[in-house]
Amino acid sequence: MAFRSITRRTFAKSGALGFPCIVPAHVLSQNAPSNKLTIGFVGTGNNGTNWMRIFLRDKRVRVLGVCDVNREGAGYWDGTVRGREPARRLVDEHYGDRSCLGFADFRELLGRDDIDAIYIGTPDHWHALIAIAAARAGKDIFGQKPLALTVREGRAMADAVKTAGIVWQTGSQQRSDSNFRIVCELVRNNRLGTIHTVRVGLPSGRPDYGKTARLTEPQPVPDGFDYDMWLGPAPEKPFAPARVGVNFRWVSDYSGGQLTDWGAHHLDIAQWGLGMDMSGPVAIRNAKGRFEDHPVYDTATEFYFECEYGNGARLVCSTSERPGVVFEGRDGWAWANRGTHEVSARGLLTEPDGEHAKRLYRSDNHVTNFVDSCFSRKPTVAPIEAAHRSVTIAHLANIALLTGRALQWNPSTERIAGDAAASAMLGRPYRAPWKLS
Repeated sequence: MAFRSITRRTFAKSGALGFPCIVPAHVLSQNAPSNKLTIGFVGTGNNGTNWMRIFLRDKRVRVLGVCDVNREGAGYWDGTVRGREPARRLVDEHYGDRSCLGFADFRELLGRDDIDAIYIGTPDHWHALIAIAAARAGKDIFGQKPLALTVREGRAMADAVKTAGIVWQTGSQQRSDSNFRIVCELVRNNRLGTIHTVRVGLPSGRPDYGKTARLTEPQPVPDGFDYDMWLGPAPEKPFAPARVGVNFRWVSDYSGGQLTDWGAHHLDIAQWGLGMDMSGPVAIRNAKGRFEDHPVYDTATEFYFECEYGNGARLVCSTSERPGVVFEGRDGWAWANRGTHEVSARGLLTEPDGEHAKRLYRSDNHVTNFVDSCFSRKPTVAPIEAAHRSVTIAHLANIALLTGRALQWNPSTERIAGDAAASAMLGRPYRAPWKLS
């Protein structure tokens, strides 16, 4: 018996995003193991390859395909060589055969009837189009953070996932770290008293992860790299090594800098602790940022902003705050970062919460949680609506930094009040022929 019925797999026949999907006959003839969650990876650069190694450890999973617009090349973490061919070889070596297929166009991979789920590890500006197409194709999705490039993209993604009824896991793996869960449970159980302030510390700068920051002059596109497809809906710009690879996150056409890259993690924990997974702040104030000159990179290197919640809580996010998340209440404080946490009084951790204590969703392994949910059809620890609400704060902060104005935000309607210019920045125009629909 197949893992899931393929009757929902109509993508190859109907196409998606207004484009026909041409799928080779030999691809459709591949048969998936009946007792496995079959998965394809879209984006096999940094996070894609790293997370694929984790998925390969789960014996319930079978990786059948990999997709990347780059056949093979440098520019990734520490100048390493990655792409679809290195990823395909990695999979084949793991299984001891040559069953993994490589694709340059994600639509061909989505057209496979024998794939149950996909992983999205592309640059941020591609997340929405791929996720929406995958949801319509009935694929379960493990989608990397930051969820989307804009607020409007995030809303479209969340709606598409809800409509399709698929399983979604955001790559916000801090929700599978017990340190963050313990601290958030202290907040939810009122162990710190009424929370008046949440402090979120994010990294500063624009690190040269790919060792390409100096390579800003236009160059010929490397052989095997479909640069036009890499740009996709983003504005047309000449190819330069500094623009692509891991350093894409410092270019506002493709990402939101440290504010969205790390904000998608720590702001997510702030929201989780405050119980705001389905909502958010009502105002962004006192936004200040530093933008260092660079021929290609234009995201903020330092920043500060405050959020006001309807319940009176204030969130302070800055590159000068202690890294991680601190919840400050009337009766104490609690701080969490990856692999550790601290509290203002030891008794907060040793005193029992009681039989009626609130317990947050417990996950000890982010990939395992996703695979479990694909089989059980139950929600994951990091659902898409929560990810959308969390990264919306980062997007609003970037808008406030660029406009230099405070923003009044309605989390119910997801609109900015009284500022047409700022409201226009909730979305981005797409380069033809791509459309958000």
